[in-house]
Amino acid sequence: MKIRVLGSGAGGGFPQWNCNCNNCQRMRHNAMNGKARTQSSIAVSSDNKNWLLINASPDIRAQLEAFPAIQPKHGLRDTGIKAVMLIDSQIDHTTGLLMLREGKPLDIYCSDMVKQDLSTGFPVFTMLSHYCTVNHHPVPIDGSSFTIPAIADLRFYTQALKSKAPPYSPHRHDPHDGDNIGVIIEQISTGKKVFYSPGLGEIEPHVMEAMQTVDCLLVDGTFWTNDEMVTLGISHKKARDIGHLPQSGEGGMIEVLNGVEKARKILIHINNTNPILDENSEPRKQLDAAGIEVAYDGLEIDL
Repeated sequence: MKIRVLGSGAGGGFPQWNCNCNNCQRMRHNAMNGKARTQSSIAVSSDNKNWLLINASPDIRAQLEAFPAIQPKHGLRDTGIKAVMLIDSQIDHTTGLLMLREGKPLDIYCSDMVKQDLSTGFPVFTMLSHYCTVNHHPVPIDGSSFTIPAIADLRFYTQALKSKAPPYSPHRHDPHDGDNIGVIIEQISTGKKVFYSPGLGEIEPHVMEAMQTVDCLLVDGTFWTNDEMVTLGISHKKARDIGHLPQSGEGGMIEVLNGVEKARKILIHINNTNPILDENSEPRKQLDAAGIEVAYDGLEIDL
């Protein structure tokens, strides 16, 4: 199984277009040891030819141009993208679908709640019906498995995670199972597994079970501290308020991952304010000491 990190940043990427925080300012002036990042998305394949796109960020066009394996190879119009899976209906993870409108009908795998949001509050599915059209395939939210016909030798297990629907959603303040899912991807022929969840607000029992049974983790690395955005004066909401478990502090992601023995541990969906973006920072050294990696655009993982 090959996993390509198309984008490793949180909403707005890094540096964020309108942000003058310490990280963004230094990055623009080449004053920090770090890497620019586009918004979070990955692609998965078992044969390096047919790819499942998981989330479609607003940066999708640039991400695909930077990834030769997924580019056209046969005929006048072609793509290595055979299906799309959405883990939620956040704008950061779905706007890129509009960039894929010139092709054939899109086979999109997502929960019924995500489909509802993308047909009402942010009617991407409705808009695409006038272009390429969408074939929706509902995914289970109880951990059951399924396969995708065009993606050989991979099996998927999807399960609901505690979260909120996006701010635009008609049920923003009325959470439903399926607003956000985590996915285990298993290569059938080898048994190798990866768990992908760029948004984790709580380590529920089934999340910890998933973490303990896979070979690789790609999990929420959005914020370093719970009050990161508050301290900077950017927001009045804390990390946990918006569905993200910070890395540091009691019960944080470092503590959680220290209890995971088997898996390779990689953080993804890094916010532009997070000090771990500076590869010389003390927080980054703490991650290194804990054996926790930080995803970057273009990272390729072979399992």
